[in-house]
Amino acid sequence: MAGIDYEVEYNNRARVPENPVLMAGWARDAAAYREQLAPQSIRYGAGARNAIDFFAGEGEGPIVVFIHGGYWQALDGSFFSHCARGLNAHGIGVAVPTYDLCPDVTVDDIIGQMRMASCELARLGRPLVMSGHSAGGHLAACMLATDWQALDPSLPKQLVMAAYTISGLFDLAPLVETSINKALRLDQATAKAASPLFWKIPAHGSLDAVVGGNESAEYFRQSRTIVEQWGRAGVPTRFGIVPDANHFTAIAPLADPHSAMVARLKQLAGR
Repeated sequence: MAGIDYEVEYNNRARVPENPVLMAGWARDAAAYREQLAPQSIRYGAGARNAIDFFAGEGEGPIVVFIHGGYWQALDGSFFSHCARGLNAHGIGVAVPTYDLCPDVTVDDIIGQMRMASCELARLGRPLVMSGHSAGGHLAACMLATDWQALDPSLPKQLVMAAYTISGLFDLAPLVETSINKALRLDQATAKAASPLFWKIPAHGSLDAVVGGNESAEYFRQSRTIVEQWGRAGVPTRFGIVPDANHFTAIAPLADPHSAMVARLKQLAGR
């Protein structure tokens, strides 16, 4: 849209100067949680990063998948182990996949890897609730909008029951002219092709899109737009705000068993 400075709107590290301290806190809290509850490692491909940390919970019912952010070009699942704490406290299993990063792969490749990870988790015989932060929110929406039986007729039609996105991105076109795109290497055509906002709307499941209260206007627009567009087509959708949260603190409620975010994910998992 004319007049919008997309660099300012989407450069979250510039918007939140204290981000190094916040991300160091993620790493510290994640390591402490792995010491408390060592995850099972599940491989979904041959690459070094094609792995899932699975915090099993009680071993029954739907699995909540948390897909990490980092603009498809940074971080890995080990920074986010503590995001399983809140749901694990209620006996709900949480899977935290890692994926290859741009520019070594494309965004489309990463979507494919998350489909591979989902297919591997399907072997456990339990449906999935997809959640994700930032780029992970994009990937969670992509998983809800995937036709699983077109990929593999043996897969359940409703392998993914719901998506819960936290400050997600659903239209990648605004990133094309920003510094973020140096690693992504998107043009307008590939950005649109990788944007779930422009895919066939899911025929089942639900979408929650929540945004940190202190996020940029563009992050609010992204989530409101997909909630409105998919909602008009009949998908049960919800828009929400994480009060007083910036892009890096919006995921903090996942570690709190008593948070509204954990309560909603628990509800989505049928517990």
